[in-house]
Amino acid sequence: MPSAFLPRDFDAQRPVALIAGRGTYPVITAAAIRAAGVPLRLIAMDDETEPSLVASFPETERVTLNVGQVGKMLDTLKAFGAGYALMAGQVKPKKLFHGLTPDLKAAAILFKLKRRNAETIFGAIAEEIEKLGVTLLDARAFIDDQLATAGAMTGKLALDAEYVQHGITIAREIARLDIGQGCVVRKGTVLAVEAFEGTDDMLRRAGTFKTDETLFVKTVKPRQDFRFDVPVFGLRTLETMHAAGLSAAALEAGKVIILDKPAVLKQAKSWGITLHGF
Repeated sequence: MPSAFLPRDFDAQRPVALIAGRGTYPVITAAAIRAAGVPLRLIAMDDETEPSLVASFPETERVTLNVGQVGKMLDTLKAFGAGYALMAGQVKPKKLFHGLTPDLKAAAILFKLKRRNAETIFGAIAEEIEKLGVTLLDARAFIDDQLATAGAMTGKLALDAEYVQHGITIAREIARLDIGQGCVVRKGTVLAVEAFEGTDDMLRRAGTFKTDETLFVKTVKPRQDFRFDVPVFGLRTLETMHAAGLSAAALEAGKVIILDKPAVLKQAKSWGITLHGF
């Protein structure tokens, strides 16, 4: 089995359709699926997916559509004969709420939703995918080596254990309340919590306070749907931490993806940033 996050009855002969959003996450995932020898197809998002990833697929094995074309996406999955689909990479949050031009299928999905947020929208799309007989995979599938691991990943976490536990408790509570998935704490005080603005803006806000002995904590919700909502820590987040003067992060092991992990760990060490898995 090429990944611990695949279903037990995974059939490596059936194509996986990668539904690719922004950034390097889909690029790394595509490379891992190809390395596993599993047939791969691409559903790219207009103005979101890396052009180099799109270009790496033959025209017959890729389709590009806009965020609102759910009907076309479902038709494409059928045309590809996909046994599985995997969502990787972000879509700009504002695209889900402003300027979205839904097709008839997307409009029908949105009409039925009492609450409209990223989780409910993607959850409804996931249901439509599963109705086709296509299994929507855990988005950690194939990239097991990119996940945070327990303990010291770069240096020892030189903070009081009580303060670390306080940060983990706060992060888990705001995740439980569906506010965000991260926070920054300092000596038992909450400096910032993550909400709609995202991780980087939260880190910048935290950097406006005294930053010695601060800790950034990234966790997951109690009922996290890993098919479309996996927290990610990458080079951009690390750069934001460095610019903000934050020098320690605690990431939930096995659940937070460290994108391009070898490069992130190397850069963190060079900047003296401690990355710890809990």
